[in-house]
Amino acid sequence: MKKMLCQLLLMIAPALAFSQDFYLLVGTYTSGKSEGIYVYKFNAATGEATYVSKAPASNPSYLAVSKNNKFVYSVFEDGDDKGSVAAFEFDKKTGTLKFLNKQSSGGDHPCYVATDESGKWVAVANYSGGNFSLLGVSPDGYLRASERTIQQSGSGPDKQRQDKPHVHSTVFDPGNDHLLVQDLGTDKILVYDFDKKLGELKPAKIPSTSAIGGSGPRHIDFTPNGKFLYLMEEMSGHVSAYAYSKGKLQFIERVSAIKEGYKGAVGSADIHVSPDGKFLYASNRGDENDIAIFSIDKSTGKLTLKGHQSVMGRTPRNFVIDPTGKYLLSANQNSNDIVVFTIDKETGLLTDTGKKIEVDKPVCLKWIPLK
Repeated sequence: MKKMLCQLLLMIAPALAFSQDFYLLVGTYTSGKSEGIYVYKFNAATGEATYVSKAPASNPSYLAVSKNNKFVYSVFEDGDDKGSVAAFEFDKKTGTLKFLNKQSSGGDHPCYVATDESGKWVAVANYSGGNFSLLGVSPDGYLRASERTIQQSGSGPDKQRQDKPHVHSTVFDPGNDHLLVQDLGTDKILVYDFDKKLGELKPAKIPSTSAIGGSGPRHIDFTPNGKFLYLMEEMSGHVSAYAYSKGKLQFIERVSAIKEGYKGAVGSADIHVSPDGKFLYASNRGDENDIAIFSIDKSTGKLTLKGHQSVMGRTPRNFVIDPTGKYLLSANQNSNDIVVFTIDKETGLLTDTGKKIEVDKPVCLKWIPLK
């Protein structure tokens, strides 16, 4: 009898682990009706979302959640030397954010923020400033002033978009030993050795990998095992695949995320691997407004296009896959909504649930477990 009970518990444990609700945090642009960061409760069983709270903020266009889920960090994407990054404390019981403090991001229009695994460091990318900063975090979640700001140099072939560096994302690798910096302006992925104890950064042995000229590196994501990395190229609408090991990138292939025969404006944005590592999703803005769906060969990292799904709105700047792997939510900036899709775990294809969240200028989505 005991053996049977143990087996039963093992069978239902995965279901119990993902039967809980999640908080959905929404970063926005506040040039319209939005007032800052919004918090919703998302039911992973039904795909329904209910409003919980909001926190006033100025253009909180990208968010990061600490690994212990106690703190949230947000860029305030402003120019004229007003670019900053702010710290909030998150109360799981009430679903509310409490502002702690903010610090200068070290450059104009910060557009990306990330926390390292130790919770002691935050990296922020300054798009117009062409640089990035590393800030320390106190045990109580407060941000310290920038430890260092590293300025990039150079340009790309597109004289309008790439006249100077435009750092678009700062991503700590799965081992928390390197920081990867994507520069749209110079078509490079820069790699820094990261000392998590001291917060020191220095160029890696191979300090950069060049993307195709004029492609505009924007965001990256890793497979769950950390063996492969995928780069979203904003200006070209392509995805480049790399093998990854200890700060070293080895090019595998480059494939289009744009529909064959498409002639409209290109403006690719976000990229994410599914939690099971089987599929890759990439969003296209411009005139296309869809998400490209790829299957991943787990042994080679190569991609196979499975199809495209309309986001049922305009300008999918950001999207997320829920922790259960059942849903994909698309933040459609210019139609002022977040559309909920189900994911077919066998094919990777998306289906519109008919459910959406109405919120002005949504541009970043993050999860926090309810418990």
